[in-house]
Amino acid sequence: MTIPTSPLERSPTTSRRERLRDSYLLYSFLRDPIAQLSLLVFIVLVAAAVLAPWLAPMNPYDLAQIDILASELPPLWIDGSDPAYLMGTDAQGRDLLSTILYGARVSLIIGFGAVAMQAALGVCFGLLAGYLGGRVDAFLMRLADIQLSFSTLMVAIVVGALFKAIFGGATYSAYAVPLLVLIIGLAEWPQYARTVRASVLAEKGKEYVDAARVMGLSSRRIMFRHILPNTLSPIFVISTVQVANAIISEAALSFLGLGMPETQPSLGSLIKSGFDYIQSGSWWITLIPGLVLVVLVLVINLLGDWLRDVLNPRLYKG
Repeated sequence: MTIPTSPLERSPTTSRRERLRDSYLLYSFLRDPIAQLSLLVFIVLVAAAVLAPWLAPMNPYDLAQIDILASELPPLWIDGSDPAYLMGTDAQGRDLLSTILYGARVSLIIGFGAVAMQAALGVCFGLLAGYLGGRVDAFLMRLADIQLSFSTLMVAIVVGALFKAIFGGATYSAYAVPLLVLIIGLAEWPQYARTVRASVLAEKGKEYVDAARVMGLSSRRIMFRHILPNTLSPIFVISTVQVANAIISEAALSFLGLGMPETQPSLGSLIKSGFDYIQSGSWWITLIPGLVLVVLVLVINLLGDWLRDVLNPRLYKG
């Protein structure tokens, strides 16, 4: 494969498939074994989580399938194990492999959901602040500064305490997933807002924006149809990092008792549920979900690093 040509040298009739084949994105990916391995592992983990109802040996939400007498059984490669439980069982008698598959799905839903909310809020606020400027810019950026002074943990404590006080613990458990998406999304949107604002400030003085104004296009159309597409590169890079951060935040909140309840497995709640049993010898309840969490976050961060390098125009060799 040859080094991709400059976009100026391509024919206007070039198909999308040919543009992708000749793009620097694919060129870089095919020459980066770490990126390829990271993407492969990420796809496997996501596919396993999505297909959990079909891949898992049992349903950890079905009490009829849980045998409390089979609790704390070791993995298959340790003496005293049960062949029916490949990775052993937790303190509640649930198959650990099944709870990891279902728990990874919950963690991914929270991670991607929170990032979608962060991006929606941050992009809108960043566009408004950068394009309109003046008092709107000052107000939104001071709001972002105030938000950054509150950690995700502090926001979780306040929102979780208020929700439990108003609706009760049972309702909190039933709506734990959307509530964590809301908490993490509200806590991290300034990262997007500041980045988008900086990109908009660099773009709004260019000729194509002036031409759009002369044509009489509305500010909303200029922001979302013309400026926003030219600020997507940093948004993509931030999103990969923020997905990993959101998954870690969920795990940390669940470990502290502010996230998913132990009856609803996530990677964080699994680590928490087995932490009290480490000294008794049941280390696998915490260690195996912890390793899955580390691998998931690691491959996302590696993909984010690769994407950041590829989308950096100063590194483009087309």
